[in-house]
Amino acid sequence: MLNVRVNPKGQVTLPREIRRKLKIKTGDQMAVILDGEQIVIKPIAHTLLDMRGRVRVSGKQDFDAIRQQAMRKRVQKRES
Repeated sequence: MLNVRVNPKGQVTLPREIRRKLKIKTGDQMAVILDGEQIVIKPIAHTLLDMRGRVRVSGKQDFDAIRQQAMRKRVQKRES
């Protein structure tokens, strides 16, 4: 276990050892997940837009509508 300190802005610095092991670079995005009393930080390998076109579907898809629907569901989940 490695200890880090929270600065006045609420930020923490990931230790070099962890950044190197997970190949985290400046500008990479991270997911912050509250799991009960724990905080889980995971690198985001790909965004939804990065994944666009990787799954075969039948017929034409309205990606923007699907994305908006997913965002609405996330908001509803957070509010409940």
